[in-house]
Amino acid sequence: MLDTLESLFKLARDRKNNPLDGSYTNKLLADKSLSKEKVVEEVNELIEAVEKNSNKIHEAADVFYHLIMYLEANDVKIEEVMEELNKRKK
Repeated sequence: MLDTLESLFKLARDRKNNPLDGSYTNKLLADKSLSKEKVVEEVNELIEAVEKNSNKIHEAADVFYHLIMYLEANDVKIEEVMEELNKRKK
């Protein structure tokens, strides 16, 4: 399970450092405005899916993917996010 998330972070970093022509991932990494727009859109779609009890898994996956790309596009390191979450343990 965590391997999948880790591979998405690796993909984002790899594409950021080695862009691939025509890559949707690269499009998100290069256009912070688009990346932000997609995160907001996908979160709203997830909320709607949960409320309607349909497509929840698909929409949740979209949120994870777009959030990871948004974080990487804005140089927010997942290691620092995880460190912050670890600090919040009680």
